[in-house]
Amino acid sequence: MAYIDIVDPDHAEGIVKQEYEKGIRRSGRVYNILKIMSQSPTALKDSMRMYLTIMHGESELSRAQREMIATVVSQVNHCKY
Repeated sequence: MAYIDIVDPDHAEGIVKQEYEKGIRRSGRVYNILKIMSQSPTALKDSMRMYLTIMHGESELSRAQREMIATVVSQVNHCKY
């Protein structure tokens, strides 16, 4: 099994801590996708900014439609969403 070194939420600092705290405010926890990106704080911050733009920004698609697309793509890719 592969191993990815992560920054534990209890030891997070700077950008990583800020992004973890935002994740907790959004969903009540720090999901593994954030932890995986924790070794590259800039990538973590930019990825979350892109996610928020795609899922919450202006669009002709409703939020529910965007979630459905994400769910189907994850299923096709055999990923949990």
